[in-house]
Amino acid sequence: MPGLHELKPAAGSRKDRRRRGRGDAANQGSYSGRGGKGQRKRGSVRPQFEGGQLPLVKRLPYMRGFFNHFRVSYTAVNLDSLVDFPAGVEITPDTLRAAGLVAKWDDRVKLLGEGDVSKAFKITVHAASKSARQKVEAAGGSVTVLDQPFSERTPRKLKAKKAAPKAEAAPVAEAKPDASAAAKPAPKAEAKPGAKSEAKPAPKKADKK
Repeated sequence: MPGLHELKPAAGSRKDRRRRGRGDAANQGSYSGRGGKGQRKRGSVRPQFEGGQLPLVKRLPYMRGFFNHFRVSYTAVNLDSLVDFPAGVEITPDTLRAAGLVAKWDDRVKLLGEGDVSKAFKITVHAASKSARQKVEAAGGSVTVLDQPFSERTPRKLKAKKAAPKAEAAPVAEAKPDASAAAKPAPKAEAKPGAKSEAKPAPKKADKK
């Protein structure tokens, strides 16, 4: 078994670094592989520098605005596109995808009220306009809305404020005069600190002979 002093790295796993500027015999002397004089020799040019001409970043058209990554988009489906479905059928996002009315498998579907409905449908979508819901229910159908995405949900604190009824302020009772306070005698007037109190003279004792 080899000792610790005999351990060596695997062959080819270690390589000596290049010693630049140590003479022409090592092929890295004189200019150390940087070429002749000039700006690029001294390493002060950033990679995107194009010699002073208008750089590529500024030549391209500007992208205005921003992209909201939390935006929830819907695929609109109007009532007039449901004419070919038989009466009483249950229409879901999967049914609309199979019929070719929704392109992508993960698209959210919103029902809009353009057109008229004469059949009773049981429609389940992610969102529905007020006019579409009224027309479907007037024809004897129903509209069920799936769970809303997180960004469209009402915050809990706001929900609690909407649900909780406002507490009516209790009428303030008028203060009645206290009968016991009226029965108490009026307090005596305090003596002023500057006034002198008149002391009564003490009676004289009779001398005993």
